[in-house]
Amino acid sequence: QVQLVESGGGLVQAGGSLRLSCAASGRIFSINTMGWYRQAPGKHRELVATISSGRDTNYADSVKGRFTISRDNARNTVSLQMNALKPEDTAVYYCNADQVILTSRAITYGAWGQGTQVTVSS
Repeated sequence: QVQLVESGGGLVQAGGSLRLSCAASGRIFSINTMGWYRQAPGKHRELVATISSGRDTNYADSVKGRFTISRDNARNTVSLQMNALKPEDTAVYYCNADQVILTSRAITYGAWGQGTQVTVSS
């Protein structure tokens, strides 16, 4: 079993910053790609940013230059620094681990956190 727990959401004014963190727990040997996704009311869940175990990053065009994803492989954590926030960034943000190799060598695919709310006021 793998659990992802997010923290750091909240309410911020436009132009402000927030930092989201996500910690993976369980009998984890390694995690391939970790990432952040978001879902606004009435919209589909969308990719925000991903980072591979080798720290290759990928960002949605809408957040490039404003958001920075990072990870600590030893601690199985991933963070998202969000700057210059806009009202359209308002959403529930979800942490994802696409492929988790457990110490038993079993593999878990598609682990998700419970989500954390980010609200940006204009």
